[in-house]
Amino acid sequence: MRTALVSRLSLSGAVRPAIRIPALRALAPSLTRYAHTKQSKFFKPPTADELAELRDMVQDFTRREITPEFAAEVDRSNVFPNHMWKKLGEAGFLGITAEEQYGGLDMGYQAHCIVMEELSRASASIALSYAAHSQLCVNQLTLNGTPEQKARFLPGLISGDKIGALAMSEHSAGSDVVSMKSSLKKAADGWILNGTKMWITNGPDADVLVVYAKSEPEAGSKGITATIVEKGMRGFSCAQKLDKLGMRGSNTGELVFEDVAVPSANQLGGTNAGVKVLMEGLDLERLVLSAGPVGIMQACLDLTLPYVHQRRQFNIPIGHNQLIQAKLADLHTKTSAARAYMMATAKAVDEGNINTQDCAGSIYFASDRAVECALDAIQCLGGTGYINEVPAGRLLRDAKLYTIGAGTTEIRQIVIGRYFNRLYKDA
Repeated sequence: MRTALVSRLSLSGAVRPAIRIPALRALAPSLTRYAHTKQSKFFKPPTADELAELRDMVQDFTRREITPEFAAEVDRSNVFPNHMWKKLGEAGFLGITAEEQYGGLDMGYQAHCIVMEELSRASASIALSYAAHSQLCVNQLTLNGTPEQKARFLPGLISGDKIGALAMSEHSAGSDVVSMKSSLKKAADGWILNGTKMWITNGPDADVLVVYAKSEPEAGSKGITATIVEKGMRGFSCAQKLDKLGMRGSNTGELVFEDVAVPSANQLGGTNAGVKVLMEGLDLERLVLSAGPVGIMQACLDLTLPYVHQRRQFNIPIGHNQLIQAKLADLHTKTSAARAYMMATAKAVDEGNINTQDCAGSIYFASDRAVECALDAIQCLGGTGYINEVPAGRLLRDAKLYTIGAGTTEIRQIVIGRYFNRLYKDA
C-alpha cells in the first residue's frame, strides 16, 4: 500500500515529510480492488488527492530541474542530458506503473499520464525519452517479465542507473510493423538475433531494450517473439543517431543486430507470442503518449497568455482583440478537452477497462489539436513567435512528432474504424 506518497517521491534525494493520504483504505476493506493483466495484484487506483499531489510534485520538479533555459539548450544541442535519468529516478518518476517491490510506485496510468503531461509541458523531448523508458521498456517488463527478469532489470531502470528503450519499427516496417524482417533463430541456450531497427527513441543510449523479431517468419504475425537485449552484447550496435526536425535532445537511432546471442533467460513472454505483447502494449503506449501533446498544448497557453496581455497595439493589450480572444478560447478548449479525454481513458484502464478505440482516440485527438495550438501560439506572438529566442517554434516542431509516432494519425483512424466494424459485424 502507498502509505506516504511524498516519502516515495523526493525531489532531490532528500525525503520530505510524509503525508499519509490513503490511511482510510486500511479502514475500508469494502473499497473496490481492481486487478487485471495491466496492473499488479496489489494495485488500487489512486485517489484524486494522490493524483493532485503527484501533479504538484512533478511541477515542482520541472520548475527546479527543467527550466525554460535548460529546455531550450537541450533543443539547440540535440543532446539528451544523461544526468536527468538519475534525477528522474530519485524523484520516483521512472517506475510509476511498476510494483513497489522493485522500487516502483504502482500508481497506474492516470498517474503516468500526469507525469508525462507535466514533463512535456516543460520539455517535450525530455518527456519523450522518459516515456520510451518508463512506458515502452519499464512497463513492458512489468507486464510481461518473469519474477527473475523483473528483479534483474527493473531496479536499475527505475533508479535511473540504466536507460531503457523498445525496438519495434524497421525501415520497411513502420505502420505495418508485423512485416518486420529482423529474425531470431534458435540456439543452444536461447536465440541468435539478426536485423536492424529504425527510429528507436533512446536507442543510442539504451542499456536495456525490448526487441521484437520474427522467430517463425512463415507464421507471419503469429511468429514474433520479444527478447531483452542488453548494451554490451556482442554484435549489437547503434549505426547512427538521427538528426530530427523536432524532439531534439531525445536521442533517436538506427540499431544493428549481427548474430547477437540472446540467452533464453532474456526471452520476454512466450515463443511466437510477441505480437500479443506488442499489440497490448500499443494501447497503453498510445494512451500515455497522448499526455505529450496535452503538455505541449498547456505550454502553448503558458507562452501565449502572458504575451497577449502585455503586448499592446492600438493602445490596448492585443488579448482584448476579439480575434485573439477567439484563439485563446480555442487553445483553452482544445487543451481541456484533450486532457479530459485522456484522463477518462486512463481512469477506465486503472479500473480494469481497456478500450482500444479510446486509447487510439486520445492520442488521435490530442496530437492534431497540439499542432493547431502551436500554430495559434505562433500567430498570437506574431513576429516574436517566429524567432527561435522563444519556444513557440519548438512547440510546433515537437507537436508534429505525435501525429507520426506511436502509429500515425491515419493508423489511429483505422484502429477506431475497425473497432466499429467489429461491433457491427453481425448487423
